[in-house]
Amino acid sequence: MIASFGVYGLSLLAGVLSILSPCVLPLVPILVGTALNTHRYGPYALALGLAISFTAVGVFIATIGASIGIDQEVFRVIAAVLLITFGIVLLSSTLQEKFASATAGIGGSGNTLLSKVSTDSLSGQFVLGLLLGIVWSPCVGPVLGATITLASQGANLAHVTLVMALFGLGAGLPLILLGLLSRQAMMRVRSKLFTVGKIGKRILGAILLLVGLLIITGLDKQFETLIVAASPDWLISLTTRY
Repeated sequence: MIASFGVYGLSLLAGVLSILSPCVLPLVPILVGTALNTHRYGPYALALGLAISFTAVGVFIATIGASIGIDQEVFRVIAAVLLITFGIVLLSSTLQEKFASATAGIGGSGNTLLSKVSTDSLSGQFVLGLLLGIVWSPCVGPVLGATITLASQGANLAHVTLVMALFGLGAGLPLILLGLLSRQAMMRVRSKLFTVGKIGKRILGAILLLVGLLIITGLDKQFETLIVAASPDWLISLTTRY
């Protein structure tokens, strides 16, 4: 449906914002700099590993609900509550810090693995990217969780995979773009990226809060009906073809 395009756009935005988290962004210039010293395509290998990691984790979690046979209407309510919760968390820096602290143990095993990974090759950078998806999960938890919740409402595995792949792509894009800058330029834009990420998270939080409220009140279906009625035939045909 047409609403899926909104979900895809939100998932890509969420992926970008996940890397701009306060506990992640300070490490990004170091990781990108190390990747560049390893190979000119090091940041690409790092970004690819991170994208695949987030996609795999997201698809696995998002498909659990369908596999245990939760009633669709019950799941809609659960999804709405989760989106409202994640939206509130993203609107508050204090709540984000508490969320990261509460889930810090999740990345413990990942940190141990990171210390054992050799990063002096493209394959090493790729593996590092895979592990970063685990290590960074506590920091990006609210954003990742919201994306997984959105993906879980999809009717098929292809939709879920695409939503999570877009999140992974969004997470990898800043690494690639920073890899194109010089070290000096990278450090100059870091503070600006932090500000953008902070504002962007609040905007995303407000959107998630609104979406959750629309779902829990049933107004989302009415809203989608209005969108379909106002959309041209070619767009409706495109969104219902696959």
